Amino acid sequence: MPGIAAWREIPTAIRDHLTLRMRDRNISLADLNLLRLWLETKPTVPQDSWSKDFGSFKLCGEGQYPKTFLLPGQPAKGEQR
Repeated sequence: MPGIAAWREIPTAIRDHLTLRMRDRNISLADLNLLRLWLETKPTVPQDSWSKDFGSFKLCGEGQYPKTFLLPGQPAKGEQR
């Protein structure tokens, strides 16, 4: 199972999309800190679709790349981390 790519390793188009979704979904600094703490654990993720529920938002990805942020009530595809 791969780990999640570092921000600088994520393709520019995906980084731009994530930045837009952070703004659209009103992801707060406190939320981003939860994400940072989780990423520091160097989690592994499946090659296919996955998601991580942080309570106030969800991070969804595929393989090593995070792909989008969802609001708490939005359904996520893939394996829950």
